[in-house]
Amino acid sequence: MHKTVQNLINIQNLIKSKQSVSKNDSKIPKIIAVSKTFTLNYILPLIEHGHIDYGENKVQEAVEKWSEIKSKKKNLKLHLIGKLQTNKVKIALKLFDFIHSLDNEKLARKICDEQKKQKLETKLFIQVNIGNESQKNGIHVNKLGEFYNYCKELNLNVVGIMCIPPIDKDPEISFLRMNYLKKKMNFKELSMGMSSDYLKALDFNSTYLRIGSQIFGEREKKL
Repeated sequence: MHKTVQNLINIQNLIKSKQSVSKNDSKIPKIIAVSKTFTLNYILPLIEHGHIDYGENKVQEAVEKWSEIKSKKKNLKLHLIGKLQTNKVKIALKLFDFIHSLDNEKLARKICDEQKKQKLETKLFIQVNIGNESQKNGIHVNKLGEFYNYCKELNLNVVGIMCIPPIDKDPEISFLRMNYLKKKMNFKELSMGMSSDYLKALDFNSTYLRIGSQIFGEREKKL
């Protein structure tokens, strides 16, 4: 068994065990295997094992890596978890099934226009700047309702919200706020929890976990 498959199985078992102990009756979250920078040699064993959801950070890298295999494996779901620039929207919509980084009106309008042209309805997550950090992308919490209404006016298929917690604070603070926002605004999905904190995210009803290094190992640092 390939190491990536064993790592995935271990994570799935940890999740099931935690939900059983905590008597959490929420549905088991989907695991997005964040495969950015990794080659298909690491990914193909997971696909053969039956895993469906994969995450990429950059549009061009994803196009080069996934276009051929997605044309053959129609059941695969590809998630864009990195920032989406407006000049890459046309390409992104052709490849990705989910976009987790919708964070401004200009991008929303561009997605709306391109979806009409391509007759697509990509599932979208609004990225929330949950820690109100100036260096991070995302909609501030106090602007979320206004932005969500704008997206609905454009008939965008917003299925949920996504966050990246501040690295210098307990992620549970962010997860608690995100879970509150999900319930308050009646979002279906909640994208939060990464390799370092996904078990904590389970306690706050995350439905999509974005896990990279715990599956694929540490990424090589560029010199």
